This record gives sequence, C-alpha cells and structure tokens, in this order.
Amino acid sequence: MELTGAQIVIECLKEQGVDTVFGYPGGAILNVYDELYKHRDEITHYLTSHEQGASHAADGYARATGKVGVCFATSGPGATNMVTGIATAYMDSVPVVMITCNVGLSLLGKDSFQEVDILGITMPVTKYNFIVKDVTKLADVIRRAFKIAQSGRPGPVVVDITKNVTAEKTEYTAKKPEPVEPDASAVNEADVEKAVTMIAHAKRPFVFVGGGVTLSNASEELHRFVKKIDAPVADSLMGKGAFDGTDDAYVGMLGMHGTKTANYGVTQCDLLIVVGSRFSDRVIGNPKTFAGNAQILQIDVDASEVNKNIVVDHCVEGDAKVVLRKLSAQLNKMEHAEWMAYIAELKKRYPLTYPKDRLTGPQIVETVYEMTKGDAIITTEVGQHQMWSAQFYKYKAPRQFITSGGLGTMGYGLGACIGAKVARPDKTVVNIVGDGCFRMNFNELLTASKYKIPIIEVIVNNSVLGMVRQWQTLFYEKRYSNTILEGGFDYARIAEACGCRGINVTSREELVSAMEEALVSDGPVVINCIIDCDDKVWPMVAPGASISEVFSEEDMIRN
Repeated sequence: MELTGAQIVIECLKEQGVDTVFGYPGGAILNVYDELYKHRDEITHYLTSHEQGASHAADGYARATGKVGVCFATSGPGATNMVTGIATAYMDSVPVVMITCNVGLSLLGKDSFQEVDILGITMPVTKYNFIVKDVTKLADVIRRAFKIAQSGRPGPVVVDITKNVTAEKTEYTAKKPEPVEPDASAVNEADVEKAVTMIAHAKRPFVFVGGGVTLSNASEELHRFVKKIDAPVADSLMGKGAFDGTDDAYVGMLGMHGTKTANYGVTQCDLLIVVGSRFSDRVIGNPKTFAGNAQILQIDVDASEVNKNIVVDHCVEGDAKVVLRKLSAQLNKMEHAEWMAYIAELKKRYPLTYPKDRLTGPQIVETVYEMTKGDAIITTEVGQHQMWSAQFYKYKAPRQFITSGGLGTMGYGLGACIGAKVARPDKTVVNIVGDGCFRMNFNELLTASKYKIPIIEVIVNNSVLGMVRQWQTLFYEKRYSNTILEGGFDYARIAEACGCRGINVTSREELVSAMEEALVSDGPVVINCIIDCDDKVWPMVAPGASISEVFSEEDMIRN
C-alpha cells in the first residue's frame, strides 16, 4: 500500500512493538505528530517540558525494561536539546532510537530557519546515525535503527528525516522485526578453555561486575557462575543489581567511593574476573597499581574495550550470558573457604557507617530502602546523593538502579524516573536527587503532574553542590568557589506550584511519615530533606591514587 513518510514512521514503530514515545513537537516534525494523533490509541505520547527531559525519559524507559526507548524532536534547537540525553545513553550503552525531523531537502545547507546538522553533532555520541532524504529508504532505515540499537553492545541511534520525506508517498509493506539474539558461535572456544584453566588454578578469585551483565540479561548466569567458583563479588555503579546486593558473597561497590572490602579484595586477589565492565577511571584509580597481585580475565562483548584502560592477561570476547554459560558448563564446583572467610572478616571490620544523631544522606537512603522493602526502582541524579544511593540501597535485581554513570549527567534522574514509572507502573519508582540537580530539571515535575505519574522525588538538600564542595574541602583548602546554593528557596512550595505534593522534612521520623504518604499517593510527591552542608561520601580514594589507599573519615582524623 502507498503511504506518506509520516505514516511509515508510525507503522514502523508499531512493527517494532513501540507503544510509548516521549517528545516535543515543532514545525519540521508536524507531519509525524499529525499522524501520531490518528494512532493515539495505539501509541501513547508523553509531552515533556523540554526535549532533554524526553531523551532522559526514553533512556529510563529503556533501562527499566530492556526494550528500545523512543523519543521525538523537531529540527534545530529541538534536536540539539536532546544531545546531552543522547550522550548519556551512549556512555551507558542504552538502546534508544531518537527520531528528529530536519528542514526540507531543498533548504538543507542554506542556514535555513531551525536547520542544524544533527548528524555531524551527534556522530561522536551515537552508535549509528542516519539522515533520510529519500522516502523509499525510510522504512528500512527505521528498521535498521532498531536492530542496531539492540545488537551487540546496545546504544542510541539517531534517525533524522527531512520534512519533505514525511509528506512524500511510497509503497510500504509491513515486516516482522528480525530477532536480536546473541551469537553463541562468535565466542572463541579456545579463549573459553584458557579462561577455565585460569579460574581452576586461582586460589583467591574475585569477580567484578559491570553494566554489561544487565544489558545481556545475564544475572542468573552470573549467580550460578559465582556460586560455582566460590568467589566474592563487587560491582560498578552500572553493575548494581546484576548480582544480588543482599547475598553473602557481595562486598559492595569498587573504586573511588567503593567499600574498603571491595578495594582491598581486588588488591589482594590472584585472579580478577571482570564481566561486562569497561574499567572506568573512577573504578580503577591508578591504572599502574590496579589489581597488582592478580591476573586479569576480561569478558566483554565489545573488543574495543579490551586493553583500553587496563592491559589484561586474557579476554573472552562475547555476550556475557553466552560466555558465563560456557564457563559454568566446563568448570567443576570449587571451594575457597580460607579466602571467603578472609573477605567476610573484612566486611565485618570495615562496614559502611554514618552518624545516627541527625538526618544524613545515608540515613535518607536507608529509610527509603526500608520503606520500599528494597523493591523500588531507584533513579538518581549525579553527586553525593548518587553515591549514597549506590552504597546504602541494597539492589536485589537488575534494572533496579538507574543512573547516569559514564557521562555523569546532572538533570538526568527526574526524566529517567518518569520514563521508568511509565515503563513499570507496577513498581514504586523513586528519584533521589541533590538540590543542585533539582534546580536543573524540576520543570519535568510539570510532566509528572500533567499525566498524574505517581513518582516519588526525594531531595537530599544540603544547600551546596555537595560532591564539588567535598573535593574543595579535601583538595582545594576549603575554597568554596561557586558551590553554595543558599537563597531561601522552598523546594516543597515549588513542587506544589508544579501541581505535586511537596513535603519538607528535617528528621528521620518526618521522612518516614512523608514516605508513608508518598507510597499511597496517586500523583507525584516531592520530599525535601534538609541535611548538613558538610556531610561527605565515605570511603574515598583520592584522584589518581591506588584503590588500596582508600580512606574513611576516621582515617583522616587519625592522620
């Protein structure tokens, strides 16, 4: 049948099973929005307050479900407003398809109104991007975009369509989406055999888990593998929930704000097995001393991540689910009783602690954990509250912790929270946010209010840019340059003005009461928690130091 380009866009989305889109209309994409209106019973569109919010919502939707998130934007500033969201998804390998429309073909390259080269702008931060100037190629491009976004190491794809294409007609034939499955045959069996030998000879194995385990849906395979080799497990920020945070083998996060047990364990192990992690600088500290007593075995689907930040002794390239299955099938059950007892002793010796005499960031997170029974999806912004959320909420399942890891995007969490709640209406979804981040994106409270999306926004309000202030305190002799946010703002009243319930709290008891109200609310609730401006995230590794040099507040006082 013959369809316009705009009709083809909608039909291709329906082919891919898309029922939710986040976006913001404009002149260049009006034909698509007009067609979307006719299919509003099949595809629900959420009008965000800003295109960046739409990109983050699509990202949160994708992370919460594993499906491709979709967002729309018009040409020029509409498209450029999504660039930060595109880069966020790219750094964390999130499958998102972002459909933008540009000026008509006859106007391209002439500095026309709201014209921008969005392909050139986004090329460094997309897995792939397209510009469609021929309506006969449109359907195949959209299908390819979805396939690329999900295949191998996932990532964002931009499809830019000139306006004339959305109006022109061509023949369209519906197609079933091609299945996206990991290629087991791509894994080198000789590499697997060598990995088996390394694991079998290890006396002190240690498993480090990254976001790749969640992306490959390999949590069950990881659990079986860990129990078979009898090893402790640490994770990265992106790896949270891939291994059960309540399991006895779990020792916490690794790196700059990781636990002492994790950092000491990696320093003292004789084999470090790294699954789906890219060795971020915030994880490894000084690369020259990282895991200095160990052989390193890396499992990753992306060959470009091998020997990039850390030179490894061996790598098995392939999907984590496939590789872990193959390793478990060839390994005998192992026991490392002495090593595991030593790790258990470290956990007892170096627990995460915080002052209990007042409301603090860690206490806020622990209270949210208790009130949600550990079953909520937690989204965050970036900063101290993000680290406390990683440390003090015990994530039992994958896709339970949604945060901007690689790019560290302040302003990410509220949009992602909305996307996650839309994707998982059955789950409690809480965005934990610093007051600095809240100021960047609270306009999306209008989105949550408009659609009556019952999210919970918990502000960790210390009246400063907390993480930057922590660095200024420790490394810049307390020169607090432009990090103080005091100004008499009442964030609860701002929330009320946006159509949300706003509650101010200054104690744990008040927070419990506010959470009780929020958990039964049928709309968005903002809880503004006032804490001290000098609360810090502990433990910590100084920038460029070895992870074995991790220190706590008590260590600083003693020294």
